[in-house]
This record gives sequence, C-alpha cells and structure tokens, in this order.
Amino acid sequence: MEQCRTLARRDGSSIAAADRIPAGRDLFMNDRRPVVLGYDAVSPLGISFEEQWDRAASGQSGVGLLTRFPMRENFPVHAAGQVPEADVTPYPFLRPREMVHWKSPIFKYGMLVVHRTLQKIGLEITGELSPRVATTFSTAIGGLDAVLDADRALVQSGQLPKPYVNPNSCINMVGGKVSILTNATGPILTTVTACATGSTSLIIGSLLLQNNMADVVICGAVDFPLVESIVAGFATMNGAYQDSPDYAPEPPACASRPFSAGRRGFIISEGAGCVILSTREFAQEHGLSFSLELAGWSMTADAYHTVAPREETIVHCIDGALKHAGINPGAVAAVNAHATSTRVGDEVEYKALRRIFQDRIPPVSANKSMIGHAMGASSAIEGIFAMEGMMRSTILPTINYTPDPAIDLDCVPGTARTLQQEYVLKNAFGFGGANACIIVHRIQ
Repeated sequence: MEQCRTLARRDGSSIAAADRIPAGRDLFMNDRRPVVLGYDAVSPLGISFEEQWDRAASGQSGVGLLTRFPMRENFPVHAAGQVPEADVTPYPFLRPREMVHWKSPIFKYGMLVVHRTLQKIGLEITGELSPRVATTFSTAIGGLDAVLDADRALVQSGQLPKPYVNPNSCINMVGGKVSILTNATGPILTTVTACATGSTSLIIGSLLLQNNMADVVICGAVDFPLVESIVAGFATMNGAYQDSPDYAPEPPACASRPFSAGRRGFIISEGAGCVILSTREFAQEHGLSFSLELAGWSMTADAYHTVAPREETIVHCIDGALKHAGINPGAVAAVNAHATSTRVGDEVEYKALRRIFQDRIPPVSANKSMIGHAMGASSAIEGIFAMEGMMRSTILPTINYTPDPAIDLDCVPGTARTLQQEYVLKNAFGFGGANACIIVHRIQ
C-alpha cells in the first residue's frame, strides 16, 4: 500500500488525498537536494537587502524617470528601474583605481552581492575548499555598455579602445571576476538564457553539486541594460513600456502592471542577485545553517518564436519541476511569476498556470510590478524575494493591479500577505524560448 504524508492546504486545512505526496516519489533523494546557504541582492528598491524587502512588503515601487543617459528629443522610453549608487568604501576589493578598468557596473554590483552573501554565511573559501567551489554567477547582456562607449569614441575621434574594453564585454568575465574575488577554482560557466539566466544559474549549479563536481556553488546573475541603444531596441520591438499619444501620461511608478488590464509592456531595469548553494553534507560538516532547498527544477525550449512564449512548453516546464520535486500541484503554496507586464506573455503564463492548477491556482506574486525587468538578473532577484518570503511566511504584493477579466488570478494586490509556504514555484521564461522553473522547499 502506498504511504503518503499529509500536508496543510494553503488555507490551513488538510490536503485531499489526490494532493498528498506519495512517499518515495522524489526523483532524487532528499539528502542530495542542494540547500540554500544564503543570498543577497541589489535592485531599484535599494542597495541593502533589508531596505529592499521592507519597501517591497509595503508595496512601494522602485521605478522612476530614466536618467542613466541624456534623453534625446522624442526618445520613446522615459521610465526605468535604476539601482541607487552604492557606497563601496567598506569594500576594499572595489577600490576605485582597480574598478576604473571595469567600467560596466555589472562587475561592481556582481562582486558586491557575492561578497555580502559570503559574509552573511560566514564562509571563507580557503585553499583547501577552493577546488570544490564552482561559479555559475552569470549575466545575459554583459558589459555591452563598455564596448558601445568605445565604439562611439573610435568613430567620432579615432580613439583606440582601452585594453580593458574587450574584457568588459566578454560575457563570461563577470563569473571570472567573481571567481578571482572569492578564490573559487572549481568549475566555472556562464548560463546565458536571456531573462531566465538567474534561474538557469541555480539549476546548473545544482547539477554540478549532484554530480559531485562541487560542494558549493556561487549562483546568481547581474544585468545593467539601461544603455541608450539597448533601451531603444526594446522599444522598437514593442516590448518595453513607452510613451504613447494614445494614452494619458502617467507616473513611472504606475507603468509596470503585470497581469493587469491595460498593461503595455515591461519596464527595463537593472540589478544583481546572488544565491549560494551547497550539498547538505557540506553544510552540516561546516556548521552552516540552512532552511531552504531546491526541491526540483525543469528547463524546456519553446522551439517556436524568438520572443513570444509558447503555452505548451511552459506547461511542460512547470509540470516537470513539480514531478522532479515529487509533489502534486496542490502542495504549492505560492507562485513567483515571470510576469513581465506584456499583453501576450502574461496571458500565456496565466493559461499555463490554469492548466497545471486548474481552478486552484495559488496566490501569485509578480515582483516586476515593483522592480521592473532586470533581464538576466530578474529571476535571481525575484527568486531571492520568494525565498525571503518563505522564511518570513510572507508573500509580496503585485502593485498597480487592475483585474483583467481574461486573467483570473489572486495577485496579492497592494500589500504583502501573511502566508506559510512549504513549497513555492518560481517561473522564468527567456527570449529564444528558454524556460526554467524551480520548486523551492522550506525544510524547517
């Protein structure tokens, strides 16, 4: 006879037999599941993580006027999610004479969140540990700003690029700088899957742990895409929110509205998030505490369109993550959605959730309503918000929400909600049809 363990339903009642988790159904043993040692982020909501959480929980927006570059007349985009300038004086490795060569902000902020995460954990990567520490910390766009600036100078005045320009634009260099900073000499790779890069970094890091190629992995992602030509390009492809004579002007903070009626595209933003994973055995041997684990994951390719999502393969990705975790949909307490605020993208994600959960879709949090879309870093930052919410028994709100009759979701509008969460689903879908779904489990 199949044994089952009973979980609590999201409202506190017991879960029906059909939603119980059969014992032994996990596709890999619990002691092989990667555990979360710590995390940190910077986002348009602030530099310190505590400030970001407090602002997010109170439903504040980090979106404002775009000021990263001088605005040309009739430039189509005026709203953005910009990370405040960080005070780097407490961090000697970010000394100005060194960082002047690394012009792209991905390096400063990427190294900052990694360093702070290691500080929180209390883990020093010594020479003995070094070969067993892997790096999958990644970026989707990289340091294109540095090479674009060099190109303009070359065209305008003939000035040759500085020696560090090409390294700035090398897509895997941010991982290289992180490994140098931390003395991590284990496997290193960059997981570029566009907007799903942060989640893919966690999945590939987990695979390294499970295949005994590392004991610890430095995961996460950073992107700072507020570069004039990149922003304009997102506008001309009708992805980014832009001013329009067909609509009345509105404050930038109101522009990002996932799943909402009248949504008009994503707000381009910037940020970085680091998550450090390890094997359970390593954490226990080194006295490192953990309360979260990656219970399951899945990746699929849409094989359909360069930017438009495909419902069928997203359903397959979510279902694969649930099966990998060994749970039924009823065990999921909340969903941290991809939810970019595009008309088609949000609708396809909703339809996929409806097919998985039917008429019992859990509460859905859309963090991009507050921080915008930080490209490859978005799923890393949002995943961190979801993890912190699990630890605090809180689900963050979706702001700027006006119900869309075609999308029947509980988006936790306005302010945060108290909610105990044993399992949370994190969705991330990238250009090129790269889908990544993760199930996070709170152990205690």
